[in-house]
Amino acid sequence: MVIPAYNEEQAIAATVKEIRRLHPDFEVIVVDDGSTDRTAREAEKAGATVIRHPYNIGNGAAVKRGIRAASADTVVLMDGDGQHDPADIERLLAESDKYDLVVGARGRGSQASLARHIANWCYNTLASYIGKFPVKDLTSGFRVFHRKTVLRYIYLFPNTFSYPTTSTLAYLRSGLTIKYVPIKARPRKGKSKIRLLRDGARFFMIIIKIATIFSPLRVFVPLSAFFFFLALGYYLYTYITQHRFTNMSALLFCVSVMIFLMGLISEQITQMRYDRVEDRP
Repeated sequence: MVIPAYNEEQAIAATVKEIRRLHPDFEVIVVDDGSTDRTAREAEKAGATVIRHPYNIGNGAAVKRGIRAASADTVVLMDGDGQHDPADIERLLAESDKYDLVVGARGRGSQASLARHIANWCYNTLASYIGKFPVKDLTSGFRVFHRKTVLRYIYLFPNTFSYPTTSTLAYLRSGLTIKYVPIKARPRKGKSKIRLLRDGARFFMIIIKIATIFSPLRVFVPLSAFFFFLALGYYLYTYITQHRFTNMSALLFCVSVMIFLMGLISEQITQMRYDRVEDRP
């Protein structure tokens, strides 16, 4: 068990105790990401092995530190804010023998608000298009990895909250299997570290950036097609009204071709990156 935590003194002890009660043979690692409260002390008292960051680096950085420190072949990630029910761990682990990544997918009733539900729906829809796979919960932090596999991709994980997005798209791009198990998240204890307006646009840009890293043609081809048909439509308009081919039409056609060629180059770079990933021990 790897649990990243930042100022979660209200929930971390109960979470660790419940895990220890249900799975006494588990190694429980809490990565305290520079908390300013009693998070580390409460986790130690509950029986967890605590790794401390001297200052706050980010949720993704804590996850990477915990995965590297884990000694078991299977690693379960869950949040330390009390939202994830340790009773669901067994259900996720039951699927881990058949799938490379198992994710606890929250339903609509588990979303903190309607706005967050709509935002997550948009993220899931965009990720499903990019990955050509029905992504049911892109941002869920309740996941089961095979440690040997995830270590090949861990260098791609950012230090921020978007490691679930990165891991999902990295696995899909590599042809690895993913299973979503429905779960019901509980109300969190304490304040959320994510702000919808502040982080919403950042998450969207992260998904676009990750899309261009993992599957660039899924972004560049539609964009190229948009400019091509825009150029074609403008040319037909000017041909009918002015009987000529304008400079603007030529410019739009050139933009369309350049974007398409950039997509091809990006796809080749992506393929070389994944060839290197396959070579990693």
